[in-house]
Amino acid sequence: MTASDDLLAEVRFDARGLVPAIAQQHDSGEVLMMAWMNADSIRETLATGRVCYWSRSRQAFWRKGESSGHVQRLVELRLDCDGDTLLLLVDQTGPACHTDRRSCFYRAVRDDVLATIAEPVAGTEA
Repeated sequence: MTASDDLLAEVRFDARGLVPAIAQQHDSGEVLMMAWMNADSIRETLATGRVCYWSRSRQAFWRKGESSGHVQRLVELRLDCDGDTLLLLVDQTGPACHTDRRSCFYRAVRDDVLATIAEPVAGTEA
């Protein structure tokens, strides 16, 4: 068995064959985004070192950065204690969010108001 076979045997996929994956910048700890993966996208990610998700809306592979150039290079893949969530430690090129922000988590509740806490990255277009 390969490492990917060992991993996939431990992943608890949902009824649609998906598992949530959280992308985190490997050197800063910044949480970048959450997306979904299936067994094939996990295999591709491990084989290529470039993160590949599964798009629920398009029902197709979503190779992060394929059109934008904002790729995620996999540094390490971790499985949580229950086997139902992945943590991808990545090296992110450019913004991770489709809104051109570094992180998809750019809104926060502060003083009972939903506030925008990060602006789009300069030099990119949303």
